[in-house]
Amino acid sequence: MVPHPVMLGFVNGLAIVIFLAQLSQFGVQGETGWLSGSFLENSVIDVAWMKGSELYLMLGLVALTMAIIHFLPRLTTAIPSSLAAIIVVTALALGLNLETKTVGDVAGIAGGLPAFSIPSVPFTVETLMIIFPYSLILAAIGIIESLLTLRMVDEITETHGSSNRECVGQGFANVVTGFFGGMGGCAMIGQSMINVNSGGRGRLSGISAALFLLTFILFASSLIEMIPVAALVGVMFIVVIGTFEWSSFRIMNKVPRGDAFVLVLVSVVTVLTDLAVAVIVGVIVSALIFAWKHAKHIQIAKLEDRNGSTIYQVHGPLFFGSTTHFLEQFSPKNDNKDVIIDFRDSRVCDHSGLEAIDTLAERYTNSGKTLHLLHLSNDCRKLLKKAGNLVEVNVIEDPKYFVATNA
Repeated sequence: MVPHPVMLGFVNGLAIVIFLAQLSQFGVQGETGWLSGSFLENSVIDVAWMKGSELYLMLGLVALTMAIIHFLPRLTTAIPSSLAAIIVVTALALGLNLETKTVGDVAGIAGGLPAFSIPSVPFTVETLMIIFPYSLILAAIGIIESLLTLRMVDEITETHGSSNRECVGQGFANVVTGFFGGMGGCAMIGQSMINVNSGGRGRLSGISAALFLLTFILFASSLIEMIPVAALVGVMFIVVIGTFEWSSFRIMNKVPRGDAFVLVLVSVVTVLTDLAVAVIVGVIVSALIFAWKHAKHIQIAKLEDRNGSTIYQVHGPLFFGSTTHFLEQFSPKNDNKDVIIDFRDSRVCDHSGLEAIDTLAERYTNSGKTLHLLHLSNDCRKLLKKAGNLVEVNVIEDPKYFVATNA
């Protein structure tokens, strides 16, 4: 099964973002350049790249890390390949006294346990109006990334996670962490991929990751700060390779053009803006493409019965996109005195469909023709205004569904 183009665009765009984020580690320490801020704030021309032996050493360690992660699982799975690669590269750098950038050169990670505190802001409506737009955006980004990451992990592990529990758990945790000075968080696709590729399948793997991270911050920060940045970059490059849907290149010529467009659009918007905007844009464009495709799927067959009545058999959904094509199929002035429109194989989806039926009924009434509307749902009959009296009720055969309206 091919994932939805929005999903493919999400993972591809996120993989590109992760890849671009690693390029800043190839800059000269202390220099600001590309990716020091947002994606478009600086130009690639402004990068103060590493040169000479420093660059070659960085590339060599990155390549070694990636090679270990790739080939070690073929020999043994007793130890996670990512952990083994970090240990080997770190030991090599320390043993040979290689002058390469380490985690400690980037930032210190030592810390302590947080203390409970209530945010010192006025609890007023004005404060709420200030923080609400930002909180809404962050919540949308967090929950969208978490749910899409959950779906991707489900596809890899062939399992089915609970999106409801994910939303409730993440929301509760983010509320609690705010009272301890923490930042809001969500499922991280990079860590999730490393976890899954290392064999983690149960809840214990995620809990272990959190506990080990806490231990490192409290007691072993000096050890973590000795890890070469190149080892972490190599791990993330493997994550990028595993995250990017390379099959999307293969299916570009096989899927409909609309799906291919959405895939590329979501990827580009993810890189240029953020995940929430990309997904919203992708969903809207997908919906518009769907409406455009199905606008002409409504087909109407015209025939005449033995009693001289003109019969129209409607096939396909009647909604805002298909109402124009629907109305064009009828010719009240040329039809017989008695006209029957059968909606057995159709479904009225929204208020625009109801308005189209009312408009059609008014046209036949003005032409002096007798109109019968068959097989409309009870919900349709109640919402119709001008055509309500023309609907023939058949309790046994009439369908049962609801119509989305703007009322």
